[in-house]
Amino acid sequence: MSTDLSGQVPVAEADVDRVVVTAKLDGDRNQIVPSLGATEYRIGDNQIGEQSQGANASFNQVVLRAPGVVRDSFGQLHVRGEHANLQYRINDVLLPEGISGFGQELDTRFIRSLSLITGSLPAQYGFRTAGIIDIQTKNGTEKIDNELSTYGGSFGTIKPSVQLGGGGGKWNFYFTGSYFQSELGIENPTPSSSAIHDHTEQSKLFGYGSYLINSTSRISLFVSASNSQFQIPNTPGLEPVFGLTGVPTFDSSKLNEMQSEKNAYAIVAYQKSIGALNLQLAVYTRYSQTYFKPDVAGDLIFNGVASRVDRSLFSNGLQADASYLLNSQHTLRAGLLATVNRARGNSAVAVFPTDADGNQASPNPFTISDGTSKTGVLFGIYVQDEWKPLPKLTVNYGLRYDISSAFLYEAQLDPRINLVYELTASSSLHAGYARYFTPPPPELVNRATLAKFANTTNAPEVVQNSDIRSESAHYFDVGISSKILPGLQVGVDAYYKSAKNQLDSGQFGQALILSPFNYANGRVYGIEFSTTYNYKSLSAYANLAISRAVGRRITSGQFEFGRHELDYISNHWVHLDHDQTYTASAGVSYKWRDTLFLVDVLSGSGLRRGFANTEHLPAYFPVNLGLVQNFKIPNVGKFRARFDLLNVFDQVYQLRDGSGIGVGAAQYGTRRGFFAGLAYEF
Repeated sequence: MSTDLSGQVPVAEADVDRVVVTAKLDGDRNQIVPSLGATEYRIGDNQIGEQSQGANASFNQVVLRAPGVVRDSFGQLHVRGEHANLQYRINDVLLPEGISGFGQELDTRFIRSLSLITGSLPAQYGFRTAGIIDIQTKNGTEKIDNELSTYGGSFGTIKPSVQLGGGGGKWNFYFTGSYFQSELGIENPTPSSSAIHDHTEQSKLFGYGSYLINSTSRISLFVSASNSQFQIPNTPGLEPVFGLTGVPTFDSSKLNEMQSEKNAYAIVAYQKSIGALNLQLAVYTRYSQTYFKPDVAGDLIFNGVASRVDRSLFSNGLQADASYLLNSQHTLRAGLLATVNRARGNSAVAVFPTDADGNQASPNPFTISDGTSKTGVLFGIYVQDEWKPLPKLTVNYGLRYDISSAFLYEAQLDPRINLVYELTASSSLHAGYARYFTPPPPELVNRATLAKFANTTNAPEVVQNSDIRSESAHYFDVGISSKILPGLQVGVDAYYKSAKNQLDSGQFGQALILSPFNYANGRVYGIEFSTTYNYKSLSAYANLAISRAVGRRITSGQFEFGRHELDYISNHWVHLDHDQTYTASAGVSYKWRDTLFLVDVLSGSGLRRGFANTEHLPAYFPVNLGLVQNFKIPNVGKFRARFDLLNVFDQVYQLRDGSGIGVGAAQYGTRRGFFAGLAYEF
C-alpha cells in the first residue's frame, strides 16, 4: 500500500480497502446462516426498479412478486397457506415482531436485495416459519446516488422521499426517509373509484451505520421509526340497528373511526471472522403501538358496541450465531435467540344492556373498561452440521429446541434435515423435513374478560375461551431448480404440512386488529412453479402457486364464533380464510437506451367467503404498466422520471366481501390509478 509524503493513506485508496473488507465481511456473514436446502426466491434492487411503481411501491407489493404469496386486505401477506407466520430479518438479524395493522413500516427504498426463504428451513430459523423475509440493506460502501424524489397521482397520493449514503475510512452510513399521503389508506369497502373517509398520513425513517474495527471485525447499527394515521373508510346507506338516546338518526357515511400505528426499533450487531470461525452477536429493542378510536355514537347505533382499543408491545432480545469450517466435509453452526416481550392491552367498550332474550333493553349505553398486561419469553437454541459426504451431495442436519413462556409454558425439540444434490452444473434437487414450533403472537393473545359483558350487546353467543396454544407441525418439502437456457431459470417446489393446534387469526371486533385462535388440526399443501429470464435488455418472471389450507375443530377463542358455525367446524374440514387455490404473478421489462418499459400482473382465484368459508370470491387479474426515463441536464445533474398506470382495465374486484371466518368488512382492490414521479440524483 502506497502513502503520500505525510504518511497518510490517500482517501481514494482507503475507500477501496473499505469496500473490499466490507464485501468480505458480508460474505462471511452470509456463511453463518445460509438457507441450505430451503427454497429461496431473490429480488434485487434492479428488479424492484423494473416493477410497477418501483421503490415507491409498498414493501408488501414487492414481496407479492414472489411465488406462493397471497394478497389480503389491510396489507396482509399469506405465504404457502399460512396466516402471517412470517419472520423478518435485516442483514441476518431478527427483527422482533410488532403489532399487526395497516402500516408497513419497512420502506422499499432501503432494500439492496430481498429473499423469501420457504420450505424445510435449516435449524437457525425458528418460531415464525411460513417464510423468512431476509433483507440485505443498502450501505455507504456501495455506489449509492444521493437522491431526492417526489411521486404522486391518483387518490390524492403524495410521496416525497430522500436517500443519502456515503462514508470514508472505516465508517459508512445510509439513510432514507419518506412521507406518504393518500385518500386510499385502506381498501375501499365499496366498488366506487374513490373511498369515503379513507385519508392516511405515514412517515418512515431508516438509518444504517457501520464501523470497521479492523479487517476481521465490524460493528453495525440499524435504527428505524414509523408513524401512521388512518381514517377507517365508510359504507354509505347502512340501516341503524340500535337506538341511542339523543341521536335519532345517523348517516353511516359520516362515521369517524380512526387508527394510529407507531413503530420503532434499534439493532446493534457485532461481527467477527477469525480464520475458520465466523460469528455475529446482536442485541435489539423494539416498541410497537396500535390505537383505535371509535365513533362512539355511530358505532353504538350500527353495531351496538363502540370499542376504544390501545395495544402496545415492547421487546428486547439477544441473537448469537456462529459457523466453523471443521474440514472440507463439515461446517458446524450453532446459535441462540432470546426475546422478552411486554404486551399491554387496554380497552373502553361502550355497550347497551340487554334483556333475557338478548334484545336491547335501554337506549342508554354504559362503558366497560378492561386491561391486560403480560411478559412473555421466547428462547431458542440450535446446532447443525453441513456435511458433504459426496462431491455433489450436501446434507444439512440439526436440532433446535424452543421455549415459549407467556400465558402457557410450552417447549419442543425440532429435528431438521435437508439434502441438496447437484444433478448437473446448472441443476439441483433438494428435499427436506422440518419439525416446527410456532407460538401465538404475544401481543395478540385475546384475554377478554367475558363475564364483564354478560347481558350486554357485546355478550358472545358462545362463552367458552380456551387457552391459545403453540402450533406444532411436521413439514415436508421437495423441489428442483434448473438453468435450462442462458438466462432462463426455472423451479418447481412441492410441500406438505400436518399441524396440531393450527394457528389462524381473524378480525372479530370493530378495531382492525387481528386476534389468534387454534384449530385442533391443520393441513396445508401445494406446489409452486417459478421462472425468471434475463437476457441483455430483457427481463421477465412468472410464478404460479396452487395451494390448499384446511383446518378442523376450533379449540381456542371459541367466543369469537357463532354456535352454528362452531358446531359445523367441529365436524368438518374447512378452508382457512386466507386459502386461495391459485395465485400467480408475472412481469416483463425491456430497456431501450435510457428508457425502461414494463408490464406486470398479480392474479388470484379469490380468497374464501361465506358460511364456514365454504365459498370463494371471483378471480382477479389487474394489469399494470410503467415507463421509466433517465436523463441528464448539463451543469445540474441526473434525473429519473417514471409513470405508472395501475389496473389498466379498471377491473372491479373484491379481496373480501365481509363474510367468512374472522372477516370483518368488505374490501375492494384498487381501481385504475395514474402516478408519476421525478427523482434527482446528486
